[in-house]
Amino acid sequence: MNAKLRPFEMADLLDSEAAIAEYLTQVLADGDTDELLRALGHVAKARGIAEIAEASGLGRESLYKALRPGAKPRFETLAKVCHAVGVKLVAVPA
Repeated sequence: MNAKLRPFEMADLLDSEAAIAEYLTQVLADGDTDELLRALGHVAKARGIAEIAEASGLGRESLYKALRPGAKPRFETLAKVCHAVGVKLVAVPA
């Protein structure tokens, strides 16, 4: 029995505004910066990297670099990416 499994792709599950919002909310609640960058990368992939790069004013390579774990993007860059993917960061009491 040689069942072939497809690799897991988080972007495939981010098929609605609600799914994206819930995913990013959970990641932000965990407080892991690298995970946030990875999550924004998944969202950008779900929306289309080329479209997000254009909408954010970043080149594709710059977008990939900014969203890889270990990167230290400026807040301005993260704000542009969030705006391009259609989400906004909101502060609520903890």
